Amino acid sequence: MSFAMQEPMQDKQETEIEENAAEEQVVDDAVEAGEEAQDTETVEEEELDPWEQLELEVAKWKDQAVRTAAELDNYRKRMTREKLDSVRYGNQGLLEELLPVLDNFEMGMQAAAQEQGSMLFMGMDMVQKQLVEFLTSQNVTEIPAEVGGEFDPQQHEALSQEASEEIEPEKIVRVIRKGYRMGERLLRPSNVIVSLGQAAETETESE
Repeated sequence: MSFAMQEPMQDKQETEIEENAAEEQVVDDAVEAGEEAQDTETVEEEELDPWEQLELEVAKWKDQAVRTAAELDNYRKRMTREKLDSVRYGNQGLLEELLPVLDNFEMGMQAAAQEQGSMLFMGMDMVQKQLVEFLTSQNVTEIPAEVGGEFDPQQHEALSQEASEEIEPEKIVRVIRKGYRMGERLLRPSNVIVSLGQAAETETESE
């Protein structure tokens, strides 16, 4: 065999050797990967102890049960409160519509008061007492508002301001319309005029 014929055969043998080496490397890599995966599974099995996992599950469900019980208790309290409010304030809308009628009735009482001995006045006075008793039975009370009294923005509505020599600033000069509360709820604020004190006159004099 000549030297020229031996070179291709030698190249072929070298190629086969390289391919076999590559295949062996692939197999070795696969074996190593399998061993690493097996080692990882073993570690995970060692970390996930059944009793510890069970304790975690128990703690999880116990916490969820406590939260659910607390939510249920809050729901019951809220429903009880709403039920009481519905009974306590069930007539709120009716009473709000009744207040303008009461205002007109009081204006009629002021007119009839000029003849307090008349049957008309006595009859209206009797009706007014019944109205007051009815409002009291519904837990409705009049909001305090008097001339010279403190202005409370939570209960009073200032329609305007005016100068006053007698009334201190930020106090009530005049009550335009009475206000009422129903328990803790505001049915209607009192409409009032608030004093500016002598500010207006002082400004005029300074000009």
